[in-house]
Amino acid sequence: MADIHSSTRKLLAMKNGLKPLKTAVVHPVDDYSLRGAIDSAKEGLIDPVLVGPREKIEALAKQEKIDISPYTIIATEHSHEAAEVAVQMARDGKVEALMKGKLHTDELMEAVVDKEKGLRTGRRMSHVFIIDVPNYPKPLFLTDAALNIRPTLMEKKDIVQNAIDLFSILGFGTPKVAILAAVETVSELMPCTLEAAALCKMAERGQISGGILDGPLAFDNAVSKESADIKGIKSEVAGDADILVVPDIESGNMLYKESRFLTGSDGAGIVLGAKVPIILTSRAGDSESRKASSALALVYTRNREKLDIKP
Repeated sequence: MADIHSSTRKLLAMKNGLKPLKTAVVHPVDDYSLRGAIDSAKEGLIDPVLVGPREKIEALAKQEKIDISPYTIIATEHSHEAAEVAVQMARDGKVEALMKGKLHTDELMEAVVDKEKGLRTGRRMSHVFIIDVPNYPKPLFLTDAALNIRPTLMEKKDIVQNAIDLFSILGFGTPKVAILAAVETVSELMPCTLEAAALCKMAERGQISGGILDGPLAFDNAVSKESADIKGIKSEVAGDADILVVPDIESGNMLYKESRFLTGSDGAGIVLGAKVPIILTSRAGDSESRKASSALALVYTRNREKLDIKP
């Protein structure tokens, strides 16, 4: 049985000796987001710049007895302006990462994906969760459960590559990637099964690199060798997946929240494919998940620099 906090502890251990990430914390006007940022700073994970309405941030800090005196506040009138200012700071190289505070993901990402003022690269942006769940012997990378609503085949190509790159840059080796669907056979009635098969062929042809892909695979076949054997599936990935690629945001979001709230699993998550990593947790995410996500962003960024890999 997996230790449901092992990934968090491993990420926190990997940060030793690494310079904290200069991070714009966007609109931290509730206890979860402000405390999570400050707790991450105390762990040596980030050097936060608080971007949002000064009076609200200071009043909240006083109310919750959070010491923010060591940190800079960049005053804005509202959350929309906070997102724009934080993104501009990242464009200008003044910060190395963004952290979402108390605002909707869409509001933050609207500024991030702006074609003229945003943080676009040549890669589609996507979100990756790392979760530890009971009854599975290793962490699972889950993508994309937070950003892309109904991705196309070529968008899924980037989603898969982002997750593989994260796995590799963290130093975990070559991942086994399961492309999920409701069934393990290809059916024209289920377009996601056709896309899964196409993604696997793209990996064979070098359009996706660095991972071992198989799909379509139903969830049980991806994580249970017994289920895969019963179905007669012969695969390096089946029953031993490292990365789960979901068909759309609805299935991914439900899968993540089911694992978190029904099993008590721990998780960390960031957005990849932008010029800087974006620490993106639920608005109700607790301080521990924010610290784990900050550690993930820090290790990913510093390892990427060491390997001289550009965003």
